[in-house]
Formats: sequence, structure tokens, C-alpha cells
Amino acid sequence: MGMALDTIVPWGRSFEEYVAMFGLTNTDLTKRILGCGDGPAGFNAALTARGGTVVSLDPLYAFNKEQIRGRIAGTYQTVLDQVRANSHDYVWDVIPSIDALGHVRMSAMETFLADFEAGRRADRYIAGELPSLPFERGTFDIALSSHFLFLYSAHLSLEFHLQALNDMLRVAHEVRLFPLLTLDGFPSPHVPMVIERLSRQGHRAEIARVPYEFQRGGNAMLVVAPA
Repeated sequence: MGMALDTIVPWGRSFEEYVAMFGLTNTDLTKRILGCGDGPAGFNAALTARGGTVVSLDPLYAFNKEQIRGRIAGTYQTVLDQVRANSHDYVWDVIPSIDALGHVRMSAMETFLADFEAGRRADRYIAGELPSLPFERGTFDIALSSHFLFLYSAHLSLEFHLQALNDMLRVAHEVRLFPLLTLDGFPSPHVPMVIERLSRQGHRAEIARVPYEFQRGGNAMLVVAPA
């Protein structure tokens, strides 16, 4: 562990975005869910409030609420400015504008901040990071990871992806990853190789369309389950 706070750029997505990004059904939402790299997302707080069972894992959770709030405040405008500079790479329909994006993200992060201390006491927010998870085999039904694997293909090797996926498959019956694009909007070169290697290990690895597209072309997830 020991990731420095000033290297983390917290950017939280909403419960509704999680449902759409991962094609989560009402039945899925009753299962035991692990979110890997959730950051300051609103998903855990909202699903817990609905009576769901969810644990989030992120290096951000080593810090306290005020440290995280300060880091959000320090990076928020920079992130919005980056999106504004690359606005043609995004689909502005559900989220119609930069202002709307800022509102959705800040609202999700406020939902997270209001829940964080109680959630940390309840072991719903655990400091840690891929590729190795601090959970027993089969603890979860579904493990989710958004905007980390594949997105950072330029920084994370194929071996890192396989190690992370194998550990997610150890602790959960099914894994869903979103998106399948890199930061620059191209299909990740790791995807076909990951599918091939996991298939060879006896897993079922498939690409599925989802009802979500904000990064242009980012409307599919990888679903991996035991064969």
C-alpha cells in the first residue's frame, strides 16, 4: 500500500452510472458485490441504502474524509478542464454538458463522503488495490471494476491484467470490467489477449454491450465467469 494522496485523482461515478456501465439487473443488485477501484463513487452508499451487500476496495480509503474531500477539491477543476479540452471524445446526451458532468460527479462524491466514515467502520470501504485482493475465495458473487483495467493499458501490462482478473475470479463468481477502451479512446490491445488467455484457463470471457456510453465508443464490458 502506501500510495501518496497527491498521486490519486478522485473521480466518482453515480449509482445510476454503475447500473448502466455494468448492465446490472435488479437480481444482480441483490447479490454480494465487490467494487475494485471504486474511488469516491456513490454506488456503495446508494446500494447499501437500498439494502444491498457491497464492499469497495481502493487505495483512497487509507485516507480520512477531510483528506479525501481536500483532494477532490484540489483536482476537480483540472479533470473537468481535461474533459472540456477533449469534449469531442465524449457523447453528450445523458450528460448534456460539462456543467452537468461536474454536477453528476460532485453529487456522487458527496454521497460517498457522507457515507465514508460509517462505511469504513462497517468494512464496506477497504484500503487496497489490484492485483491482489484481501478476501477469501468465493466471498462475492460479482466483482466490478470500472475505469482502471484496460483504460490504463499504456501503464498496466497484460500480465498485470491477468493477475488482477485471476484474483477477482478467485474472490467472486463473475467479473465485469468497463470500459474496454484506453484513455485515448482506442480499443485496448489487451482485450483480445485477455479473452484468449482466460478462455484457455477454462473461463467464459465475453464482450457484452451495455446501455451506457460517455467516452465515445465505450459502450461494452467484458464479462468473465467460470465455464
